[in-house]
Amino acid sequence: MQNIPTPVLRDLVLIGGGHSHVGVLKAFGMQPLPGVRITLICTDAHTPYSGMLPGYVAGHYDFDSVHLDLLRLCVFAGARFIQAEVTGIDRNHRKVHLRSRPALDYDVVSINTGSTPQTGNIAGAAEFAVCVKPIASFNQRWLALLAQVRQGVGPKRIAVVGAGAGGVELLLAMQHRLDKEIRALQPNAAPIAFELFTASAHILPTHNARVQNRFATLLKSRKVRVHCNARIDQVSAQGVHQSGLEPLDANRWTAADAVFWVTQAGGGAWLQDTGLACDAHGFVRVNAQLQSISDTRIFAAGDVASMEGFALEKAGVFAVRMGMPLARNLRNALLGKPLKTYHPQTRWLALISTGDRYAVASRGALDFAGTWVWRWKDWIDRRFMARFTDLGIAQMATPDSSDATAPAFADQSEDESEQALSALAMRCGGCGAKVGASVLAPALAALVPLYNPAVLVGLQSPDDAAIVQVPEGYALVHTVDFFRAFVDDPYRFGKIAANHALGDIFAMGAQPQTATAIATVPPGLDRQTQATLTQMMTGAVEVLNAAGCTLVGGHTGEGQELALGFAINGLVAVSPNGELQGVMRKAGMQAGDVLLLTKPLGTGTLFAAHALGLARGRWIEAALRHMEQSNFGAAQTLQAHGAHACTDVTGFGLLGHLVEMTRPSGVDAEINLSALPVLDGALECLGLGQLSSLHNANARMRSALANADEVEPRQTQRLSLLFDPQTAGGLLTSLPVSQAAACLQALQAQGYSGSAIIGRVLPLGDGNGPIRLLDGPPQNMEQ
Repeated sequence: MQNIPTPVLRDLVLIGGGHSHVGVLKAFGMQPLPGVRITLICTDAHTPYSGMLPGYVAGHYDFDSVHLDLLRLCVFAGARFIQAEVTGIDRNHRKVHLRSRPALDYDVVSINTGSTPQTGNIAGAAEFAVCVKPIASFNQRWLALLAQVRQGVGPKRIAVVGAGAGGVELLLAMQHRLDKEIRALQPNAAPIAFELFTASAHILPTHNARVQNRFATLLKSRKVRVHCNARIDQVSAQGVHQSGLEPLDANRWTAADAVFWVTQAGGGAWLQDTGLACDAHGFVRVNAQLQSISDTRIFAAGDVASMEGFALEKAGVFAVRMGMPLARNLRNALLGKPLKTYHPQTRWLALISTGDRYAVASRGALDFAGTWVWRWKDWIDRRFMARFTDLGIAQMATPDSSDATAPAFADQSEDESEQALSALAMRCGGCGAKVGASVLAPALAALVPLYNPAVLVGLQSPDDAAIVQVPEGYALVHTVDFFRAFVDDPYRFGKIAANHALGDIFAMGAQPQTATAIATVPPGLDRQTQATLTQMMTGAVEVLNAAGCTLVGGHTGEGQELALGFAINGLVAVSPNGELQGVMRKAGMQAGDVLLLTKPLGTGTLFAAHALGLARGRWIEAALRHMEQSNFGAAQTLQAHGAHACTDVTGFGLLGHLVEMTRPSGVDAEINLSALPVLDGALECLGLGQLSSLHNANARMRSALANADEVEPRQTQRLSLLFDPQTAGGLLTSLPVSQAAACLQALQAQGYSGSAIIGRVLPLGDGNGPIRLLDGPPQNMEQ
């Protein structure tokens, strides 16, 4: 029998990483609610703070200064982060539907996705205009435009459609930045011409007349042409067209090489299919408790919410202020307690920057301006960001699971109450720890393993064991792998676990045939346990199917942590005289060969840092994308280019696995530290001393390095990278030097962008150490 942490009894799903949900995550991190699993769904790992976006465009801040790291916030809150696109909500079955992956269950859901540009009724706008939202997409287009300007091929005239505070700020920020870039390139070059369009009679229509006049004067002094009462009805690659009696009247066209769209947006199109009550712009109608007027389980905040009885401007200040009231009401909704009323402010302070470290303050009938206002705004913005970046995650206390009790959740049925008490009880070992058939059966029913005629008995007709026919002329290749989850998204964890287990088969040059799974899931209510199994095994089966490998069975039990592994069988051809055909072994390296690695290194240190909230979200997301990439195609390419030896780089790190190759091959090797492909952020995490728990054991292989003491201090992190354990790492191969360049080119064309030539194989030396380190230009290693 064993104690376990509080099981999952309720699911709170947050859709969108807006300012309100940032506050919710911080609140639940400060005061967790036992038994509640929080899941944040967002398409990006970083969310921009709208108040600092103009300063970023103007060049006053870098990317990290204006973006909140959602992964770090999720670590702080103990929440799962799911990077996915929401396509709908099934309110009857309480599921959030996601694109290209299984749906997620919810008990309570909150929506904070911001607004979506409404360009559908404007001809050409979707194709030719750059919408400021979503901001991640805008940033890509903005960086591309900056690159064009720096190359001297940028636009000569830019149009901005929308003259509210957002449009005016964006125009002035772009003008400031682009003029600076152009002067740096050609001091006497003509500046870019800017055109500003608004359908209103005045710019900044929600601000007082003095603020409007300030900016009208400023725009005129900066030679910006302002078009009021101008409704745009068409956008093309040549510019914008104003509506009039003759839609194609040439006099109504204004030339522009780039068009930025900053007009009033609306709710996402997917919201219309949920059946939720929405206003004329598609925003979710909510009451004074930020709760949908048509579904008590659904809440909304920020721009996507339309609050009954209030005409709130779509300003970031409201989304920020809604964070704490929303967190309180989400907590109360889960516990069945009365909700509290949110009272939005009727007046608020707007600090509008002018691009050049100058700002105008506007509040009701008041206004004032100056460089000191910009410094004040900068102080306010930086203080806000610090609230969500200086989290002190590593020092957080872990709640004592022995004190956990079953919370009295709202709408909890008698059956669920019994399940909750059972889940909180001491857990059995042995077969008593198996997941119940009522949970396992529906979870497996959702899976669609690849059909394989060689599987005579499998999941299609389950029995005590699978029966698989071995084709004549083939031999079986067996391998097994198992580890606990290191990422909180069960779907992605399932994909990575399957990729990791398949790595040994691919490294041998074999074709995977069948797999049996062994999974451990934390206990909870049947619905939550089933949902976790479905998510995890769906991801795994997708990877297995793509590799031609059929899942034929497995075992699932309870444990403290989510874990998954596979025993995999593969096939290799055998000649009539018993010789293996097309097999790649660790032994077989030849002096003069080139060493090639197909994936970058650094997963161990990155996820050690992630567990403490010290790794940036984009580093983790980039690492996950590499880990989700199968080694199947890489193995085929290596075989096609005559690889002499191969292994997959996993727990023992690059050095450990390289030594496993050199010893049986009777050779030594040379590694170029500068040529090692490295995952973004890995060297920074190593510099912080963030090491995987297996790192120190791997570092005992340092004795295999002939000249480790000669490594320069600047390469300390790269030296440490040799001992970093990898999960779902790449293939390390030894192949003829004549094939190296072509093989590398083929791998990169396949999408293995981190593949690199990292060294060469040497004749057996004097025994001072089989691996020699080199520090030279990476491009010289294939010579």
